[in-house]
Amino acid sequence: MTHLLPLALRSAWNRRYTLGLTLIAIALSVTLLLGIERVRQDARDSFAQAVSGTDLVVGARSSPLQLLLYAVFHIGEASNNMSWASAQTLAAHPAVAWTIPLSLGDSHRGFPVLGTTAAYFEHFRYGDKQALQLAQGKPFSGLFDVVLGAEVAARLGYRLGDPIVLAHGMRGGAHADEDEHEPGHAEHGDKPFTVVGILARTGTPVDRTLHIALEALEAIHLDWQGGAPIPGFSIPPAFVKKFDLAPKAVSAVLVGLKSRAAVFAMQRHVADFRAEPLMAILPGVALAELWALLAVAERVLLAVSALVLAVSLAGLVAVVLAGLGERRRELAILRANGARPLDLFALLAFEGCAVTVAGAFVGTLLLTLLTALLGPWVEAHYGLVLRLAAPNAAELELLAWVIAVGTLASLLPGYRAYRLSLADGLTPRV
Repeated sequence: MTHLLPLALRSAWNRRYTLGLTLIAIALSVTLLLGIERVRQDARDSFAQAVSGTDLVVGARSSPLQLLLYAVFHIGEASNNMSWASAQTLAAHPAVAWTIPLSLGDSHRGFPVLGTTAAYFEHFRYGDKQALQLAQGKPFSGLFDVVLGAEVAARLGYRLGDPIVLAHGMRGGAHADEDEHEPGHAEHGDKPFTVVGILARTGTPVDRTLHIALEALEAIHLDWQGGAPIPGFSIPPAFVKKFDLAPKAVSAVLVGLKSRAAVFAMQRHVADFRAEPLMAILPGVALAELWALLAVAERVLLAVSALVLAVSLAGLVAVVLAGLGERRRELAILRANGARPLDLFALLAFEGCAVTVAGAFVGTLLLTLLTALLGPWVEAHYGLVLRLAAPNAAELELLAWVIAVGTLASLLPGYRAYRLSLADGLTPRV
């Protein structure tokens, strides 16, 4: 067998173009398979790390997933708001350490505007309980100050000191690059904001959000009624501070407790709140439920990737089988020089296995290269952090399955070579 291996390598070199194309197909399939697995895991990690250190999310009674979507991911709109009096009562509860009120409803070129307080920059955590950091500037302090998420600043090209006009109502992200002065889209053009800070990138919905003070939301709506400006009535920015700018309601409140052991008791307290119907959800539980709804898409992606890999392995078998007709004389000469049928079987099986292993190795290297090159671009445009790391246990298991299936697939050409006889090979049939 040791004498057959050099011959096998020379034979493979003579067929290097055909086998090379097969190897590339397998490598691309492995890259796709591992890439989907890595994106799935990194997406799940980013999804689960959108908020951390928050014990409860409190809002008007509705669906837990709806509350999670608009409070954490700033997607959709609240079916009802929570009164400011209830938010203050909740903050004064003895078991509560801190609260972060959140108010949504306006937007800027497709990006949501979040009204909140200074507690947001002090207590909000994401990932492994990481605090928000400012890449430039400072948190808002003036009434018409705005702090931008990293993606907002990057995609719209804003810098410190730039003026921004907010629009009334939410618009989809697909319109983020459209002109903010689109006809028919109501704007608060008489009360522009000034960029005073830009947050460092987090890989969470924070990157796609504009942050202003709760009082600022009230100020820009003083001369509005029923979702539209009052005709013939306008309050200049210089005079808004003469009015009561205390918020009337908020969309939700993030709650941090003094002791996590009190989370279920606090949840029951909110459910029994008498002033208005409220609900409190555990972010981790709600995130798990939401991700479970997306598991079908995960499985579909993996199934498509597995089918692509199966096609590539089938191509490997087809190439080796098609080459057997041209290699009959070669195999017959090996038999004539003492090679046993079992040796030919092992030779062909080894060739298919080697091509599969090489394809898996090249595919893994290609995925690493693509992650290093495209990772920053994906993070900047889609907020998905792709980590450059060695293959984890799940990816190694997939590689093992690829090599195992490729080896099994290569047994068919080996078995076909095993059945070739000496007479069949010395005089190939035409």
